[in-house]
Amino acid sequence: MRDPEPHPATLAELVRGLAERYGESEALVQGDRRIDFAGLERASAELALGLVAGGAGKGTRIALLMPNGPDCVIAWLAAARIGALVIPLSTFYPARELHWVLRHADVHTLLCRDRYLNHDYLERLEKLAPSLAGSAGPPLYLPELPFLRAVWAWGGGERSWARHGPGGLAEQGRETPGVDEALLRELEDCVSPADPTLIIYTSGSTAEPKGAVHTHGAILRHTRSVNEYLPSGPGDSCFFPAPFFWVGGLQRQIHTLYGGACTLFLESFDAADAIDLIEREGATHLMVWPHQAKAIREHPRFAGLDLSRLRSAPFDFLPQERRPSAPDRVPNIIGMTETFAHHTIEAAGTELPPEKRGACGRALPGMERRIVDLGNGRPAAPGELGELWVRGPTVTQGLYKREREEVFTPDGFYRTGDRGAIDADDYYFFHGRLGDMIKTGGANVSPREVEGVLLSLDEIEQACVVGIEDPEMGQIVVAAAVPAAEPPDEVELRARLRELLSAFKVPRRFLWLASGELPLTDSGKLHPGRVRELVRRRLAADGSDPAHEG
Repeated sequence: MRDPEPHPATLAELVRGLAERYGESEALVQGDRRIDFAGLERASAELALGLVAGGAGKGTRIALLMPNGPDCVIAWLAAARIGALVIPLSTFYPARELHWVLRHADVHTLLCRDRYLNHDYLERLEKLAPSLAGSAGPPLYLPELPFLRAVWAWGGGERSWARHGPGGLAEQGRETPGVDEALLRELEDCVSPADPTLIIYTSGSTAEPKGAVHTHGAILRHTRSVNEYLPSGPGDSCFFPAPFFWVGGLQRQIHTLYGGACTLFLESFDAADAIDLIEREGATHLMVWPHQAKAIREHPRFAGLDLSRLRSAPFDFLPQERRPSAPDRVPNIIGMTETFAHHTIEAAGTELPPEKRGACGRALPGMERRIVDLGNGRPAAPGELGELWVRGPTVTQGLYKREREEVFTPDGFYRTGDRGAIDADDYYFFHGRLGDMIKTGGANVSPREVEGVLLSLDEIEQACVVGIEDPEMGQIVVAAAVPAAEPPDEVELRARLRELLSAFKVPRRFLWLASGELPLTDSGKLHPGRVRELVRRRLAADGSDPAHEG
């Protein structure tokens, strides 16, 4: 049983304390690479010193463009230890989106993989910042990214403007006079729980993403609270392929480290590889998206997979004796980027009472939730539908580059944009989004962003993007569009869109309409609700399965 005291106040205290308490226990496993907690502390300290030697310190914006894995965890902790502000970047970003976030976040140092899957990130950086090609650095001085001073690339990519990490970064620290362990400790001691340490970008209801800012103290308070409900500790092995650039994956990584458990990684998700990993490492905790769970269940080897060690997992992965009586008796724990994941929770293994079927749970300690009537803005009565507002010590400090008055109500509540109800026993029931945000495979997609890109193409005259329900993905992205002439070839269109949008934002299905067919409001604007109904009718009429097209 883990000792709950003392509680770390900063991420530097966390990583040092983990090394002292769990030392040679495994912390990170990927293939043949196995890193214990002591090794995690040493590796992150070496990179932290390298960053300091390069001029980084408290408040420096350091971005990470890496897939899940030990390198990403070590780099993130290295930056956090010196008080830097870490910005995890989506590995899905095409050049246009990557440029927007790098510039909006004022990134000073970029730590990245040279390539991942079919993504060449160094080539992508040269595309978004053409002046890189003639640069040598660090330091860099680029009109396209005026704050960027250094790029460190993990891998074999050769560029005059990028230096090799992690070895070169650690060497920079070793070779710089005065940069040593004593200095690192002094730097760490200057970091406070109130200092911002993380900006997580998520799609907003408009075309531009929003960056939620979180502090050391808020992250660790949240993690401590969640660990009381979803405990993991020494001897546990946890597999959760949700990306760290989304809050669900990152929060789960911190949660796993916090308890002294081991995180299991794959280079990329594959059902057969996931089965191998779960079996070989004896996974005790499994968190996968519905479409990933389906891929594992449908694999021929799933029937022979020993799942007896699993203590938390999707309903039909749990051993029979540990399953609740029905899936809708499992609390649908819910949260958001702005609350650093969970704001509503129940303990692992909880079976909801029959009258609470479908509930998400009750408030995380310290979190205030309020349902507000959509008509008059007043608090709703128990059980009445309205918008969920939240307030508490783990809610974001604000949205980057947005004034506080734009983000919070005068009394400090954050308007979530979620529609739901809280009953007399404090159970929250989620009834969807108030706006037209699309949630597909765990990711948020702004319809306005996708529409803007579609309308920038000469072939498309009008477009309305909506989310259509799907049992595996939650929703899929569908575009109802009026072509300028003949409908374009959809294979070629999707290929072009993948150059401009992350792959999960590219519509799975196009519904081509004649001019005048798109439903409008009385004021002449597109009516997303009526478009959605039109799309549903057309898809039902042709009997297609849009989730598996494209």
